[in-house]
Amino acid sequence: MPEDLPPLPSLPPASAPASRPSGSSAGPSATAGADPAGRRAQRLRWVRSVDDQLFVVVARSQQDTAEEYRQRRLRSAVVLAVGAAGLAASLRMDHASPWFPMAALAVAVVWAAGAWWSGRLHLGRVLVDGRLERPIVQPILLGLAMVGVFVAGAFLTLRIPALAAQVRDVLGFAQSGSIALLTVTTLLSGIAEELFFRGGLYAALPRPHQVWLSTVLYVVATVLTGNVMLAFAAAVLGVVTGLQRRATGGVLAPILTHVTWSLSMLHVLPHVI
Repeated sequence: MPEDLPPLPSLPPASAPASRPSGSSAGPSATAGADPAGRRAQRLRWVRSVDDQLFVVVARSQQDTAEEYRQRRLRSAVVLAVGAAGLAASLRMDHASPWFPMAALAVAVVWAAGAWWSGRLHLGRVLVDGRLERPIVQPILLGLAMVGVFVAGAFLTLRIPALAAQVRDVLGFAQSGSIALLTVTTLLSGIAEELFFRGGLYAALPRPHQVWLSTVLYVVATVLTGNVMLAFAAAVLGVVTGLQRRATGGVLAPILTHVTWSLSMLHVLPHVI
């Protein structure tokens, strides 16, 4: 059935100034005497709210009609089949081939076009200190935290030759061709995958199972590449970005986390493996 979501909560305007007692000073001396702990808390508000993008579900009133939902399911199924086949073919190509980046970009076009074809998408919002805001800083911080976990895990895989070979195979394309072109390809691929898997496809799946179903389908599409470590990374990334999609109601947070993680892994992991 289509998403049936509660209306947005009534929240105070973000720009409303705090009331002051009569006779209080608004000059520099008042600011200078502000509580340092309060200022620190304000600076750290983004860090404190990182978990909100995963577990605090923002109420929203976006929903598809029955016909729109039916169209999403049909179109998403077609795009999933075509995109998964293209992804498997592209990642099985010789990474040194000049056609490899072009094939990866072609797959990204399939995901992005499929997301657009499936229906309306939303950026989403996160609740920060009682206000609805676009999730920007929190997803980037989460992506960087994931990089740290994956780099630590990479050191462990070096002790297992079979897994180490799989990781090196994934990173093989980072050591061939133009790094600038590979960076652009990685960026566009990350955006396109999230637009489809946490955008159009996610909205086509039945509630309340979208997080795990979208993750399973993402992993299945990746497993076709034949690389176990890539499938494992897809599983972890799928769960995290799926939770972001559920909590924020949009694709902005998943996109920012995905591209932060993938670009960092592209440039950092080859130096530690």
